[in-house]
Amino acid sequence: MKWEEIGKQPCSIARTLSVIGDRWTLLILRNAFLGIRRFEDFQKSLGVTRHLLTERLINLVDAEILVKVPYTASNKRFEYKLTEKGLDLYPILMSMAQWGNTWMDQGHGAPIDYIHKECGHVFKPVLVCSHCKIPLRAKHVQPVPGKGFVPVISQTGT
Repeated sequence: MKWEEIGKQPCSIARTLSVIGDRWTLLILRNAFLGIRRFEDFQKSLGVTRHLLTERLINLVDAEILVKVPYTASNKRFEYKLTEKGLDLYPILMSMAQWGNTWMDQGHGAPIDYIHKECGHVFKPVLVCSHCKIPLRAKHVQPVPGKGFVPVISQTGT
């Protein structure tokens, strides 16, 4: 399967990866959640080429994850803001950060602590069942086809 076709899979993970499954895209999103908005600031913080950054920002705008908003009166300079669709990616990035804190910290601990503004405490994100609120573990989850599952039929007929 070609990378361009991954978003056509009957799988929400594959479809999500077709939009955010690139390391530069994830780092751009990380920086957007950290408050970076302007092209030059993304480039400076990431050290990515202008061409690559432009391409990834265009893709994120096209996917309606970021919106491009002028920040000068002449409308020639823009900043990129997370949309509601983009903000909904936060749990994914928090889960990745938690995994990295657990398995990739090289024994030094978390490089960034996250404080819940409501209670003022450092927290670890926890994925829970939306029904019973019990924390989810892979061995306690059974995937089954949902109403949106449509199998992909091979082009060769097999």
